[in-house]
Amino acid sequence: MEPWEHGMLDVGDGNQVYWEVVGNPDGKPAVFLHGGPGAPANGARRALDTEKFRLVIFHQRGCGKSTPHASDPAADMSVNTTAHLIADMEKLREHLGIEKWLVFGGSWGVTLGVAYALRHPERVSEMILISVTLASAREIDWLYKGVSRFFPEAWERFSAHVGHAPDVVRAYADVMENPDRAVREQAAAEWCRWEDTVLSLEDFGRPNLFSDRADDDAIAMVRIIAHYYANLGFHEDGQLLRDAGELAGIPAALIHGRRDLSCPADTAYALAQAWPDAELALVDDSGHKGSPALTEAVQAAMRRFSP
Repeated sequence: MEPWEHGMLDVGDGNQVYWEVVGNPDGKPAVFLHGGPGAPANGARRALDTEKFRLVIFHQRGCGKSTPHASDPAADMSVNTTAHLIADMEKLREHLGIEKWLVFGGSWGVTLGVAYALRHPERVSEMILISVTLASAREIDWLYKGVSRFFPEAWERFSAHVGHAPDVVRAYADVMENPDRAVREQAAAEWCRWEDTVLSLEDFGRPNLFSDRADDDAIAMVRIIAHYYANLGFHEDGQLLRDAGELAGIPAALIHGRRDLSCPADTAYALAQAWPDAELALVDDSGHKGSPALTEAVQAAMRRFSP
């Protein structure tokens, strides 16, 4: 499925963001927010019914086809924050002449999508959010420390690589700024090994979701993830959940795998409780990487919001 329109958008700060549009040119506008942060939107072209939707896909700053690539140590991470990504979305929406769009996001894309909707609620028609996470300190501490109770030997290796630093995420973020490519490559490999270990008990999906990446993509992804999560996604801790009531009036489908060890289901449940127009589907057999039943739940949400 090739895009019928694509390009590079100058978003300022020396950044060019790659974007493309697939599906029906006259269909309902939707935007896909990829995860990571820093994992490009591979596979996003089939996220929605392309006969009914005009799906906009973009690679967030520093990753994929966007430039400068975060694998380059010269890429300035100070201009890569959630506020910058929200502004990029608005520039892209205006560039494409879209008044409102459905926001479709997964994992980190949920965090970005909720932050965007809180900032620009008038631009969001509906939301489909999968594998819910909101980048709170509690969630980040779980993913990069708490879940080690299930994988003690893997945690030992992951933590040892940064000298068992008290704040392992911050320590990796610092290492990923090292000018020596070999140092960054090894740190990225250890980070990806840990992320894949956390997902290793799931029954569906690729076994090496994080590790099966080209070196430059892995370096960029880990540099961006560590940068964002060392800063709690550039929000006050708990802010997105606390403010979720302000999303009243925006219909949303929250879809989450009950077996997701990386993003436990309590955040999805709490978000659904706080958001008057959100409906939560917990899928018993799914983890973070999905399952056929989770795919069906996504398709049901898509049918619900189809024109």
